[in-house]
Amino acid sequence: MAYDDYLAERIRRLLKEKRTPFEEMKMMGGLCFKVDNKMLCGIHIDKKYGDSLLMARIGEDAYETAIRNKHCLPMDFTGRPMRGYIFVTPEGFDAEEDLSHFLDLCLAFNPLAKSSKPKKKK
Repeated sequence: MAYDDYLAERIRRLLKEKRTPFEEMKMMGGLCFKVDNKMLCGIHIDKKYGDSLLMARIGEDAYETAIRNKHCLPMDFTGRPMRGYIFVTPEGFDAEEDLSHFLDLCLAFNPLAKSSKPKKKK
């Protein structure tokens, strides 16, 4: 199962409406959106959940509030949740205002986020 193309198109449209330059990168069957060369959000296919989830990099401050939302889950690939990241279930971003809200949280944190170290070319 591939990531949700419709969700990807909705994210693209909202980022363009917000006049935010972005890049896309396919990763492990999902899709990552980057702003200023830093991960902003993504679409992750969760086999355990059985659907595409919105992966949002919102920072630790916003995490404390967001995780109380019944549609938000800790981002946990390895049994250890990643700090400042959440998964949002489809019910949590079904409405355009809700998806826009999560993108706004990501965009607010993005200037504070650290870039990944560039990989050395061999």
